[in-house]
Amino acid sequence: MELTIRQMIGQKTILGFHGPDLPEDFEAFIREYQVGNVILFQRNVQSADQLYTLCQKIRRVILEATGFPPFIVIDQEGGLVSRIPPDAVNVPSAMALGATGNPENAFEAAKITARQLRGLGPNFTMAPVLDVNSNADNPVIGVRSYGDDPRLVAVFGEAAVRGYEDSGVLCCGKHFPGHGDTSVDSHVGLPCVDKTVEELEKMELIPFRRAIEAGIPAIMSTHILFPKIEPDRVPGTMSRKIITGLLKERLGFQGLVFTDCLEMNAIQKFYGTAKGMVEAFRAGVDLAEISSTFSLECDAVRYANEVAEQGGFDMDEMRASVKKILAFKEKLADYPLERSLCNQSKDREASRKMARQALCMYDGTPFAVTEKTFFCGCADYRTTEAANLIACVEPFAEYMTKHFGGGGMTTGKNPQDEEVHKIANEASRWDNIVLATCNAHLYTGQLELAKALAATGKPLMIVTTRNPYDLPKLPACACKIAAFDYTKDCFDALIYVFQGAPLTGTMPVSL
Repeated sequence: MELTIRQMIGQKTILGFHGPDLPEDFEAFIREYQVGNVILFQRNVQSADQLYTLCQKIRRVILEATGFPPFIVIDQEGGLVSRIPPDAVNVPSAMALGATGNPENAFEAAKITARQLRGLGPNFTMAPVLDVNSNADNPVIGVRSYGDDPRLVAVFGEAAVRGYEDSGVLCCGKHFPGHGDTSVDSHVGLPCVDKTVEELEKMELIPFRRAIEAGIPAIMSTHILFPKIEPDRVPGTMSRKIITGLLKERLGFQGLVFTDCLEMNAIQKFYGTAKGMVEAFRAGVDLAEISSTFSLECDAVRYANEVAEQGGFDMDEMRASVKKILAFKEKLADYPLERSLCNQSKDREASRKMARQALCMYDGTPFAVTEKTFFCGCADYRTTEAANLIACVEPFAEYMTKHFGGGGMTTGKNPQDEEVHKIANEASRWDNIVLATCNAHLYTGQLELAKALAATGKPLMIVTTRNPYDLPKLPACACKIAAFDYTKDCFDALIYVFQGAPLTGTMPVSL
């Protein structure tokens, strides 16, 4: 069957919406422009049952509108970027898995995630992250990466790809050709990586090559300038040299190519979302994602249709792209939803076990935590716009005082002098102190708090949740532990350590 231009653009589009149900205007637009795919975020999820019902409705609406089932896409990486609800199993972050030292944990985490999604409705996850986090000041990747060694990332990434194979859930490696060596978040700015292809081959491309050899079905582009590869000052997402020349021709990738969200400032602010969509298609991208603003979604889809009607695309390439999309959808049709797969006790226990295996001792010796211990640290916060808006666990100090008793205070993410003095004064009244930092290398008020707590002279233990790059900057007198996640499973794993259990993790980055 020959598809119309509108049908082809619709199949190549992924749109997002707000709320736990399809808004009427969004559904009407899907039907009018025959949009074939959606992406879900935490804002769309209330519970496992609600998500299952929503996905069933999305399937029905898009099948009626287009004649084909949808890709229902979700960013379910684990750890920092987890969209599914607490009554499903969220696995540890990539860096936590890297810290276990066992690639089979990445394989098992992928299997667990695939089972959750098969039981809930999404059939395409934007994971694994294949970025090598070689820049400690990276504000957007960090613990989303398996580590800073390209070979470690390649081995763990390949294991994750194997885990998703034949699971009924497709996976997507990101962010090609690499977002690990930046100090700018492409959600808010336009990063630049001044490397040649040959330099990328020695670091960033190693995990992508390994994943391609393992048969990864999809790869996501990144909104980063690579001026030594693409001199026309357009980011990877809009560059034919990068998408077609580097990814498809040099690396031989034949699967689906996704864009990262075209509303991110790296595209919207500097080029415009609608232009970004059109240029991404011209670059060789198969699926363009616009995730949040309905007016931008409408404008971009309409503009892409206008460009196509005016002969602005290579239609043979468009047809081949859509044929590839539909072939992957046909494969997914062999895997019906199985509600019972979600939240099985064996998967929940396996995830908890991985969280315990991830904890790393950096320096010192843990002391016994008692009802005379003082706990402090900031509440979870949105370290990057890729993270969830709403925290999925109560603050560290509250969580630990509920279990052990003792004292506790929750700080701001960047405490200033008055707050630091108040907390240190209170902490001095207790026998010993446990502080949890959360990216203190980026929010240095936490480092000042650590110094003030060390100055009390009381035994001090510091746990780094999220990035471990805080560790070398912390007081030498403290016992220091890397935990990688700000989650319930991570906190429960720390409770074991605070009760005397050994730490078995190995640091996946150089500090």
